[in-house]
Amino acid sequence: MKSQIKIGTIFGVELGLHYSWFVIAVLIAFSLAAHFHAVSSNWSEATVWSAALVTAVLFFAALILHELSHAMVAKLRGLPVHHITLFMLGGAAQIEREPADAGTEFWMAIVGPLTSFVLGLFLLAISSASGWNWGTTPVTPGVAILVWLGYINILLGAFNLIPGYPLDGGRVFHAVVWWITRDAARAMRIAVRVGQAVAVAFIAYGIFEFFGGLVVSGIWLAFIGWFLLQAAGASYMQVQAAGLMRNVRVRDLMSADCQQVGPDAVLQDLVHELLFRTGARCFLVVEGGRFAGLVTPAEIRTVDPSRWPQTTARDVMLPASRVYSVSPDTPAMQALETMARENVNQLPVVWDGAVQGMVSRGYLLLVLKTRAELSPPELKRAA
Repeated sequence: MKSQIKIGTIFGVELGLHYSWFVIAVLIAFSLAAHFHAVSSNWSEATVWSAALVTAVLFFAALILHELSHAMVAKLRGLPVHHITLFMLGGAAQIEREPADAGTEFWMAIVGPLTSFVLGLFLLAISSASGWNWGTTPVTPGVAILVWLGYINILLGAFNLIPGYPLDGGRVFHAVVWWITRDAARAMRIAVRVGQAVAVAFIAYGIFEFFGGLVVSGIWLAFIGWFLLQAAGASYMQVQAAGLMRNVRVRDLMSADCQQVGPDAVLQDLVHELLFRTGARCFLVVEGGRFAGLVTPAEIRTVDPSRWPQTTARDVMLPASRVYSVSPDTPAMQALETMARENVNQLPVVWDGAVQGMVSRGYLLLVLKTRAELSPPELKRAA
């Protein structure tokens, strides 16, 4: 779930919004307006909508805090995290690789719900200190905002503890089974199966509510179940793929005859002599034997064709510091995950500053497909 709108950076983690976030933001704002109308019919429309908008913003801030707690534990455990994305069903911290042990998986997963629980209880405690009594209706907009946020954060923590992989509860369950069995792959298979069962239960209950007259909540529950079912299935496929590509390194699959050009190569020549004739989709810019940058059709399109004869690769290249690259010893699955996450189709293979070759997403997927077709059943079960 990649973000399309960047909203800032906290502790080195980039925060962003997926377009689907706006759907739930609008729904929550209208829902909160209806809620605050019910809390007090004496509040003006301006007060109601102001409270609704402020509450919606603070709710999404709480979601960011929930995801940021995952990211901070991951960073403390040595797992890089660069992005947090808010989308229709909440948020997602994009952690670059899976934990190497059950303890890391457990703490990374449990810290999110714990953060939501602590935040919810803290907000309710502030409400109580402001004169609100448990179970009564708040009398001021400020207290009403705090009470709603307190309850919703507790509910958020409880929902995330449902053992439906890849929810936090599913990851906690996976970590516990992993610790008991000492077998990460087997634990993942069990967690995914339980997650699929939970997803089917959501869908079934959503359909039941739909035909029982609760149309909106029924559709919403069924949609959440469908999402969890798809996510659990994708997780299982990823585990199988990791098993099939176990011990395969980038050096085993990279192409050593990648197209290299000098920084002074003219775009006119690159396009007519190389791109049109060879179909190459990228050119590695090498200067003094070291990787300097990357030129693709995307960079070339930024220059008007009339200026191609006067423009060099150095002028348009994406500098090496901004290009995702891998080493020859990088696991093939890690390279594939990097390409999927960053939405690129190839990665330079670089060692000690020198280009060793290129690895492409298409070729890795072809190798994976072939291994899936020809590998014996016992290898697939071991994945």
